Amino acid sequence: MTNNRLTVLCAALCAALLSPAQAKNNEPQTYQTNPISVPAVFQADHSIKLTMEQIMAHPDWLGRQAESAHWAADSSQIYYQRKREGSELRDWFVRPLNADNNGEPVALSDLHKIGADDAVYNLNRSLQAYVFEGDIYLRDMATAKVTQLTRDNERQSAPQFLRDGRIVYREGWSFYAQDTAGGQRTEVASLKLEEAPKAPAQPKGYLAQQQHKLIEFVALEQRNATERHQAQQQLQQQNSNLAPTAFYLGKDQHIVSASLSPKADYLLVAVRKASKRNDKDIMTNYITGSGDIAAQPVRARVNDATPAPQRILLLNLQDGSNTELSYSSLPGYNEDVLAEVKAENAKARGEKYKSEKVIRDIGLMNDWYWSQSAMRWHNSGEQVALMLKALDNKDRWIATVDFKQKKLLPQHRLHDKAWVNYAFNDFGWLNNSNSLYFLSEESGYSHLYVKPLTAKAKKLTSGTFEVSNPVLTQDDGYIYFQANVNHPGNYEVYRAGLASGKTEQLTKLGGSTSFTLSPDEQQLLLNFSTNLQPNELYVAEAKPDAAVRRLTDTISEQFKQLPLQAPSIVAVPSSHGKQPVFAKVYYPADYQQGEKRRAVIFNHGAGYLQNSDLGWSGYFREFFFHNLLTQQGYVVMDMDYRASKGYGRDWRTAIYRRMGTPEIEDLADGVNWLVANANVDRNRIGTYGGSYGGFMTFMALFTQPELFQAGAALRPVSDWAYYNQPYTSNILNTPAIDPIAYERSSPIYFSQGLKKPLLINAPMVDDNVFFQDVVRLVQRLIEQENINFETAIYPVEPHGFRQPSSWLDEYRRIYKLFEQNL
Repeated sequence: MTNNRLTVLCAALCAALLSPAQAKNNEPQTYQTNPISVPAVFQADHSIKLTMEQIMAHPDWLGRQAESAHWAADSSQIYYQRKREGSELRDWFVRPLNADNNGEPVALSDLHKIGADDAVYNLNRSLQAYVFEGDIYLRDMATAKVTQLTRDNERQSAPQFLRDGRIVYREGWSFYAQDTAGGQRTEVASLKLEEAPKAPAQPKGYLAQQQHKLIEFVALEQRNATERHQAQQQLQQQNSNLAPTAFYLGKDQHIVSASLSPKADYLLVAVRKASKRNDKDIMTNYITGSGDIAAQPVRARVNDATPAPQRILLLNLQDGSNTELSYSSLPGYNEDVLAEVKAENAKARGEKYKSEKVIRDIGLMNDWYWSQSAMRWHNSGEQVALMLKALDNKDRWIATVDFKQKKLLPQHRLHDKAWVNYAFNDFGWLNNSNSLYFLSEESGYSHLYVKPLTAKAKKLTSGTFEVSNPVLTQDDGYIYFQANVNHPGNYEVYRAGLASGKTEQLTKLGGSTSFTLSPDEQQLLLNFSTNLQPNELYVAEAKPDAAVRRLTDTISEQFKQLPLQAPSIVAVPSSHGKQPVFAKVYYPADYQQGEKRRAVIFNHGAGYLQNSDLGWSGYFREFFFHNLLTQQGYVVMDMDYRASKGYGRDWRTAIYRRMGTPEIEDLADGVNWLVANANVDRNRIGTYGGSYGGFMTFMALFTQPELFQAGAALRPVSDWAYYNQPYTSNILNTPAIDPIAYERSSPIYFSQGLKKPLLINAPMVDDNVFFQDVVRLVQRLIEQENINFETAIYPVEPHGFRQPSSWLDEYRRIYKLFEQNL
């Protein structure tokens, strides 16, 4: 695409997206709900007819888009990875901003020079540090000289600059500091998961005491061991050249995380009791290289998993003291937040529940979703903040530490009667004041807040949109972020001025745009896509209304020629609330002509995922399949049913304790909309989806058997008690506490309702949704003498299929199901 064509595309999209009156800063805003369609950007050949063989082929034919892009340290070029054609390996490319092509491959001999997206800087930003292949490298920002600091077979990680100029890094759970000019490295702290060495115990019991009294050799060994222990202690205390004594955290413990102060005077450590693997958590693999059957280890089921609470330890590196920080200062730490749930389940058992104060299990906020640590030090080293979460999923706290009193000081509590989101938990310190910034869903949408330690939090953004990926500038002037302000499916880049409180829109590209701020904070690396264009990289100055330049063109010519139709984004009126259900609709060219049409509703996976947006979808095979269906006269709808991402807290939590009810109500509204607005025959509509979408297919066909005439459930959940703990316990609590929610939400309890043809496609080495889920449901259907289902199995496939032959077989079966029954 040329820059001119990009400008035309942006103008068309922005005209469609902007509301009649832009909302002022900090005022609520209503989304644009008129149908939106992304204009075509390529010269398509309309004589081409899509085939199943092409669209289910290995995705290399799309062009192999840029991945893992990051800025060079001098902000003059970018690095990105690109998949090799016909291989799963990736190569690094360098693309100068002033070049006119996709850039050039980086030689293997130069890979250590490219830095990393998580590189760190010293206080005056004169040095950069990063990890390459387990070694630490330093870059002089003035000369661009790269120096290798470590070179060994140990793996270093987590580089960090101390306030005294040294760099510190980890090997396992030992922290080492080193001068940036090289020289001797010093152990700052070491964590040991064992008991501390002790002096030999005095003999206890009659026989032992007599043995030491009567046998001189035994008594001598006791004295020698005691003297050696005392001598080692005296040497450690009186000779400063020795490494500091390790911190012994005890056996049977697991270190969750550890964070060192920039002054190297304190170390915060989160530990929990070590858990042993359950030998029952296995998956059978029938197709192996050896020809034998393999029992592969897999995750625990929510029914069996009991997350261990964590202890937060404050380690004083100056005096060697170790203090556990109590959670008792956190508001609500002992509330019985599940009292209503427990009472309802007790009543169902014929019992009465008495609510009492309970000490809740608490630990660090899960940080698998975002890259930062849940323990954040101020760059001065004088303050530290922790993000903590109740393991019952109902509370999130931000707390600081009083080092003198050795206790937690609560700064913010986010309570949710349903569950606290795993997304929108970014937080940190302003660089030049003792103030925190953080995201919170407390208003119903993720927004930015700033909180001084001794004052109330101030809300920086407001409206019916979601803020994500906040990035603070070094001078505390701005926080840059991504948000869907104008339309729930349109993501642009914005910035909030901390002094002025003013929010500015920086990009107006119209699709889905994410960003990375350059190291000099003057430019934005943009990752932009539309429904019709996969992700490409762009650059713009970090200011409003800046010109946007394209950096990569990786889309294949074969893809550009396809006559693909962009779906319209429509707002389906909800029969169960004021907020509409946003959906993609694919129309055949002449859908209003002739007899009423067949239709298919696709159900996206993950539950908490957005697919009716304006960006390129991870469901690209489904996108092609939907285009193939429209070429054959079908109308296709793809709904962001309740529980989907992008629409605020209430939309997300509508499924709390009743998965499969709100979503199917939304599908019914979708059916009604298609009949009223898209010339669709109510008696010729099918549905399909994978993972959570497969679960929805089950629930739709089992609980509302007249809604669809056929359905395909791919890698589906049939019983939530068999799914994982982190995801499921958020929404349904746990089976031990809330069996009502599991039985209300699991398809296997409603299978007797199946009246229409059902196709079940199940991968056998799925370590996400176990094959066991399908096996149990199939056995139940057999016992119910139900003949309305067929099953296809895929022996070598995990949750996300890898083999083109499997994709092709699966979608041929789905297509056949619809052709035969619609």
